[in-house]
Amino acid sequence: MHHATDNRPSGQRPSPDRPTLLLAMGPGIADRLLTDAHRARLAALSRTDPHLVAHDLTAPTPRIAAALAEAEVLFTCWGATPLTAAVLDRAPRLRAVVHAAGSVKHHVTDACWARGIAVTSAAAANALPVAEYTLATILLAGKHVLPSARRYAQLRAAHDWHQELAAAGNYRRTVGIVGSSRIGRRVIELLRPFDLRVLLYDPYVSAAEAAELGVEPVPLDELCARASVVSVHAPQLPSTYRMIGPRQLAAMPDGATLINTSRGSLVDEEALLAHLRSGRLRAVLDVTDPELPPPDSPLYELENVLLTPHVAGSLGNELHRMADQALDELERYAAGAPFADPVRPSQLTRSA
Repeated sequence: MHHATDNRPSGQRPSPDRPTLLLAMGPGIADRLLTDAHRARLAALSRTDPHLVAHDLTAPTPRIAAALAEAEVLFTCWGATPLTAAVLDRAPRLRAVVHAAGSVKHHVTDACWARGIAVTSAAAANALPVAEYTLATILLAGKHVLPSARRYAQLRAAHDWHQELAAAGNYRRTVGIVGSSRIGRRVIELLRPFDLRVLLYDPYVSAAEAAELGVEPVPLDELCARASVVSVHAPQLPSTYRMIGPRQLAAMPDGATLINTSRGSLVDEEALLAHLRSGRLRAVLDVTDPELPPPDSPLYELENVLLTPHVAGSLGNELHRMADQALDELERYAAGAPFADPVRPSQLTRSA
């Protein structure tokens, strides 16, 4: 078995030759991820067929099996086959996985770490559109745009909007960020130009780090009680399952908005529904539990809910940003330099 040495910086390789590479991702993904220019750059940086894509590495075709046996690098994206020990046995030369998307938890297994395979991901690139979506929805929530738009459509007449929206506005409004993940930190950065108070709940962030971020660190229950907009950015872990539960939701002020772009399992949806049905709270939900709500879910119909189909992350031309970051990492690897944004197993207990 060809292992990476333990003392080499993550992603660094000794060979000056272009690495042999295989694309591995779900059907149809490569065509959305890679432009002709991306494929040309792939071919320039590595020995590869930029049009050959492995959808299933557990039962590869002879052509894919031959490419996998020679591959030094797997270039992956959504829908990649989990890299189990059995799959890795078919890839004796594999030294690196370059993931052109966010989380690697779906396909990078303990067997990868055991064999010293270097891993990088485009999580930084994928964080940007999620943070942009969050910024937009925070500001719209503060202006009460969704309820006023629906009320306007119902009234279709002159109305004293200043009176009705007297409690709206984004001047010195308090926003609560749950989790200083990569996305959470980017949201905090994007909020800086605005006249907002920003609270942060994250048990791993020290008071000094919070001061550097320009936020006030508080316990979760206090954050929910003080913020008129609560945005969830914690990773999906056993410890974060339904972390926004009945107590936290009950603590939120009347008319407050919950924004979830993380994972549906972090919010107790039944408890949330009770507050949404009563009209006490509002919600912007890009993720739910289950991921696709059943056809009879009230989330589709409630006027105080903005429900979107998991589109906050990279979508359309935003996939090209992830491809660019992944190709930058491949260029570093091919040059013998370490990855700029390596993924290490110790990170995965605290990240998505």
